[in-house]
Amino acid sequence: MHLDRLAQMGHQEIQQVFGDLFGCEIPSGNTEYARRKIAWHVQVGCEGGLPESARQHALAIARNSTLRLRIGANVDRRSNGLALEHTTTTQIVSDYDSRLPMAGSVLVKKYKGRTIIVNVLSAGFEYDGQRYTSLTAIANEITGTKWNGFAFFGLAKGAVRGN
Repeated sequence: MHLDRLAQMGHQEIQQVFGDLFGCEIPSGNTEYARRKIAWHVQVGCEGGLPESARQHALAIARNSTLRLRIGANVDRRSNGLALEHTTTTQIVSDYDSRLPMAGSVLVKKYKGRTIIVNVLSAGFEYDGQRYTSLTAIANEITGTKWNGFAFFGLAKGAVRGN
């Protein structure tokens, strides 16, 4: 199959080719996903797949990452007509708090006529030239009272914002 032809195929044709190659229907009817997967399959057939050394290198990087993949315990031997060796059920687990902005972000807050600027670091925060381990510590420093840092900076869902 030529990749130019693949780009011109309609949904029905893509569905037929996908079914012939992979033995199942296109997941969620996603034609673009199917085109990419078919193109990858064609490329592997023509030029070969990823070298084993590259696969091992990628696995080594993944093992040292703070993200972890967990294979589901209830994986069926067959999923959507594909053999288990062609499928993966994973979940990405991260120790990163999704409420926090990415490192390098700047939080700006108006509080009692002052502009509070907090830099988000890869490990902690910086406010007024000092490093803090949490937004709560910064909120308590600014207000002199106990505050939830996420609520104070407006990062918690339904947060009550201090003025």
